[in-house]
Amino acid sequence: MIIDTLIEYKNLTVLKKYLLHLMSPIFTVCLCKTRKLTIFKRNYFISKLQRLWFVCMILFTQVVLAQYTNVINSNRPGFSESPYSVGTGIYQFESNLFYRDMSIESTFSQPQSLGIDLLFRTSFFLEKLEFSTHLSYQRDQVAFNNVFTSNDFTSGLSNATIGAKYLVFQQEFTDKSKEVRSWKKRNAFDKKRLIPSVAVYAGFNTNFLGDLHKTSKVSPKLGVLLQNDLSNDFNVITNFYYDKMGTDAAEFSYIITGTYSFNDRWSTFFENQGIFKKEQKDTNIGTGIAFLLTTNLQVNASARGMFEGNSTGYYTSLGVSYRIDRHRDSYIELDDNGNPIEDSPKDKLKKKNFYGRIFNIFKKKNPAEKGTEKETTKKKKKRRGFFGLFKKKKETALEKIEREIKELEKKIKKDGN
Repeated sequence: MIIDTLIEYKNLTVLKKYLLHLMSPIFTVCLCKTRKLTIFKRNYFISKLQRLWFVCMILFTQVVLAQYTNVINSNRPGFSESPYSVGTGIYQFESNLFYRDMSIESTFSQPQSLGIDLLFRTSFFLEKLEFSTHLSYQRDQVAFNNVFTSNDFTSGLSNATIGAKYLVFQQEFTDKSKEVRSWKKRNAFDKKRLIPSVAVYAGFNTNFLGDLHKTSKVSPKLGVLLQNDLSNDFNVITNFYYDKMGTDAAEFSYIITGTYSFNDRWSTFFENQGIFKKEQKDTNIGTGIAFLLTTNLQVNASARGMFEGNSTGYYTSLGVSYRIDRHRDSYIELDDNGNPIEDSPKDKLKKKNFYGRIFNIFKKKNPAEKGTEKETTKKKKKRRGFFGLFKKKKETALEKIEREIKELEKKIKKDGN
């Protein structure tokens, strides 16, 4: 049986033989158990497998820690914000066209608003760090309700906030798809899903706003962002904000959003927001739907009931989210033995810009570095001699395995005869 296996094995290419030796310890054990076949040692292949496993673990860790997703991950059409960033190299725009209509109850009020809301998100330096700019421009109806009701209209920025968030803790879950021993364990609820991923938000409200929304000064905004992935299709996002700190319009708010994905393209949400101000408490309850047109484009719509003090009304929106994807995954280049390849001084110089290379010419070198450079040049000169042409090259790991395979085949052929 082993001879037949080796005959089929002989027809394989060198690369396939190499991969077979890396990935098949059973084949190696069979060879080690046969008599006179001591060329292939089990420890050699186990060390190869350990190196391969180490590389796979590095790549897996990079994927787990990365915030980048293959499709756009938009916060719209809800008001809440996920703790996860968009990932480095992503430039994402989330826009909404909205209309708000409220009843006229107080003496002065804003019964109607029509505007556009724009959120820009990007990430650089770190995968877990995201920077954002939130702008809102709207046209408001200002009503004066006394004996008669009079109206006026004003336009301008209602919000201009610049901020950043950082993912402090990312919850990881057990992959139960690999559980084959028990159906109950495979389908049991993972209690880790009750512990949310956590991010912190810090930003400031600029005062380049319209007269109706302008505050006394630039004010900070702080927040805590939580997300519980209760299943692969359902998650709950919770936000807490302390906004416009140090001004007369300071407010504390919370947002709770439940999102459910029907499939890869359709999803829906249900949301509740509460805003606590000095004068009154505002609440809204909303729902909406989102559709993924392409991997980088999403359209959405939402509707919600509004309760602001004694006034009641509704809010509707239509939105589009689009991202420019310039993300590049970081990787580690390895040699034949599975060791990381470090850049040579020449490669490092190539990576520098024009001015970096110019300044490198005038940079003083250490005496120790000069000595090592002279030694290496001497060694190179010695190797370039006439007899160096006939000097045997150093055998690579792949060439060594190929040579050992040929020797083994000759030995088996000899024993068969």
